[in-house]
Amino acid sequence: MRLLTFDVVGTLIDFEKGILDSVARLAGRTGSGVPDRAVLEAYARAERIEGRRNPEAPFTDLLDAAYPHMAAELRLPPYPDPEDTLRAGIPNWPAFPDAVDALAVLRRRFRLVALTNADAESARAMAAILGDPFHDQVTPDIAGAAKPDPRIFAFCHARQKAHGHSRADWLHVAQSQYHDIGVATRLRLRTCWIERRHASPGFGATPQPDRVTVPDLHFSSLVGLLAALGID
Repeated sequence: MRLLTFDVVGTLIDFEKGILDSVARLAGRTGSGVPDRAVLEAYARAERIEGRRNPEAPFTDLLDAAYPHMAAELRLPPYPDPEDTLRAGIPNWPAFPDAVDALAVLRRRFRLVALTNADAESARAMAAILGDPFHDQVTPDIAGAAKPDPRIFAFCHARQKAHGHSRADWLHVAQSQYHDIGVATRLRLRTCWIERRHASPGFGATPQPDRVTVPDLHFSSLVGLLAALGID
């Protein structure tokens, strides 16, 4: 195994905290009484609706399309400023505590590719937060498809094949059963599920899958992945 592809949003970047912080900022006092779980689950439902309506759209486009659904459901105010949106908060979304160091170590031994539903510009911003660990990035605006569409995986495969990597080299690492683990498994890729929400109920801000797919590897953090790969 020489190639690791990573979902970024939710696996490496804590987008749930980013969404909660943005909603709190946008809603002000009006949103202060809405439980975090309700906010996250409302976002997941809204993303699923908008994702089905615009299946090729980057996640970052769905963010702003999702907020009106959330506002109606949770009785939040509309955007107070057209420039102050959920998407505008992305530069402040934090990396998970294990992400930067783990990726720096992995980069020395593997080719790392961001296989993300963020658009290219946002993916570059997130990569900077992570210490710029990736050798390449595959995004919907260059692939013409967004996860869970198998076409984005096919695009990634062709792109990495040009660098001498086959499917046998490939492990896909992700937190989302809905966007990643299910489809990657059906495509017979090896998968590693980083279950960031292992201590929390439900699927949070990620749309709920029709069923939970059993991955090849399953950890609650990247620390488990490093150990499985024989890296101290």
